[in-house]
Amino acid sequence: MDLRKRLEAFALTLHPAKTRLIQFGRFAADRRRERGLGKPETFNFLGFTHICSRTRSGRFQLMRKTRRDRLNGKLREIKEVMRRRMHRSLEDHGKWLRQVVVGYFGYHAVPTNTSRLVAFRYHVMDIWRRSLKRRSQKDKTTWARIDRLAERWLPPVKVLHPWPEARFTVKHPRWEPSARVAPARICVGGMQ
Repeated sequence: MDLRKRLEAFALTLHPAKTRLIQFGRFAADRRRERGLGKPETFNFLGFTHICSRTRSGRFQLMRKTRRDRLNGKLREIKEVMRRRMHRSLEDHGKWLRQVVVGYFGYHAVPTNTSRLVAFRYHVMDIWRRSLKRRSQKDKTTWARIDRLAERWLPPVKVLHPWPEARFTVKHPRWEPSARVAPARICVGGMQ
């Protein structure tokens, strides 16, 4: 295979169990439907599951969702750390959780991944609520209180990375930056 030879030139190899060709892209769903196969396969890459999808108007769209195992692993890690930090102040909890959520959103806040971001924020709030409830047998931490704490400390769910077209237009605008500057005027009679 040409790809294998090309990679060998750089002392790289393909992992046989992880490398395979799949039909993916704009026409994959139509071609698979013609052959009587199901939906196009998905694949995991860089922490996201990539899915062939459609927009509301029916055009092809690449959907990226956070890998489920990565999401669950991060929540498990947060739960373990919150168990160790259980008896610290609410301000300390809030500052630490804000750092965690901002960092998570900084990577995973891409278009089409909003549902996983909402789920992540909800589960972080639930872990925080359970951690506070474990501090005392008489604790009366309610969801209303956690909502207030989350509103204060946790960032709202927001897509931080624009669509590729938006990034392209910022780097390559269709107008000249100096086009708003009027041309220089020349005075026929010399300087006045």
